[in-house]
Amino acid sequence: MRNPSKGFGRCCLEGARSMSSAQQTSDLKTTPLYDLHQELGGKMVPFAGYSLPVQYPLGVLKEHLWVRQSAGLFDVSHMGQIWLRPKAGGSLDDVCLALESLVPQDILGLRVGRQRYAFFTNEAGGLRDDLMVAKTPDASGQDALFLVVNGACKAEDLAHMQAEIGGRVDIEMLDGRALLALQGPAAEAALAAHYPGVVDMTFMQVGHFDGPLGAVFISRSGYSGEDGFEISVAADQAEALARALLAHDAVEPIGLGARDSLRLEAGLCLYGNDLDPSTSPVEADLVWGMQKARKAGGAREGGYPGWSVIAPQLADGPAVKRVGLKPEGRAPLRPPIDLFAVEALSQPIGRVTSGGFGPSAEGPVAMGYVSAQLAQPGQRLYASQRNKAMPVLVAALPFVSQRYKR
Repeated sequence: MRNPSKGFGRCCLEGARSMSSAQQTSDLKTTPLYDLHQELGGKMVPFAGYSLPVQYPLGVLKEHLWVRQSAGLFDVSHMGQIWLRPKAGGSLDDVCLALESLVPQDILGLRVGRQRYAFFTNEAGGLRDDLMVAKTPDASGQDALFLVVNGACKAEDLAHMQAEIGGRVDIEMLDGRALLALQGPAAEAALAAHYPGVVDMTFMQVGHFDGPLGAVFISRSGYSGEDGFEISVAADQAEALARALLAHDAVEPIGLGARDSLRLEAGLCLYGNDLDPSTSPVEADLVWGMQKARKAGGAREGGYPGWSVIAPQLADGPAVKRVGLKPEGRAPLRPPIDLFAVEALSQPIGRVTSGGFGPSAEGPVAMGYVSAQLAQPGQRLYASQRNKAMPVLVAALPFVSQRYKR
């Protein structure tokens, strides 16, 4: 999933909230943990076409703080899990080079047993989606790449890969798997009680593990800014695994609301809010996720959609840039909100893309895009709130220190 510590995106929570009433009922899919969510008192909401818990009886604020101090269990089974394998007679290098034709990342140079944050680009240099790519044998031992893509984008991502590289690699979307995320400083101890080998993993490492709760594929990564894991498990074994983890005193179930505030404090992007098809990775401040081999002068520079747009931005800098934002008052900023350089609110120079209250930051926090010349921390801007000027300071990201196991 990056100097992964700097930020990455997931499905759009705001977009999910705007679904029609028909989508909110009969059209929604459920995950293998749906019955458990209801048993635990989860408040279910539509999200990326699924019914998922936005919070539990503990409440969003306490759930957020629990993850920071202990460990929280999230159901992220709506995400897309995809295997890319060599065609008959092909090699893993062929698969890596095929994927590199769609992303600006060095997949060929990724070590086996590791994963990397990546993003699909379009011809305009914008972001189609962001994803995680792991280089690892599959459960049968065949060389492969394992991808985790955003739930709201997974059908489009699959179609995109089938159309562009389907003739060069075998592509399999996994429909019979669940995905759990266990996040927080107590996550290692809780998971190691069932899969002891995870104690030897470091951030962005992946591996297959067998245990009494079934065979699982685990990455040491997540979307909270805390140490933690994402666990791919067979759908029919997911509930047993979730119950076993929740049996630990350190683990509580956590919903989408706290997931959003945790990632915002950690400076992590949300696809559909902070990232979209009109925003380039340079503007999004994701250049750290583009390795030297794929940049100008590198061994395999360019060759992916939008290179002709992205290359000049890499050389000269973007016109706008993603930044952290700290309102000077106590009122949170929630998108869409325009940003201005002057209190008169005369000419927008940017926009807020994510915002809310940061329980660990003890105040409102936000992210957005501003003119590059105004992107320095400490720069005072003004947000338009109900036609009133709210003072906002550009702030360094993240708002809360990330605590990954290196």
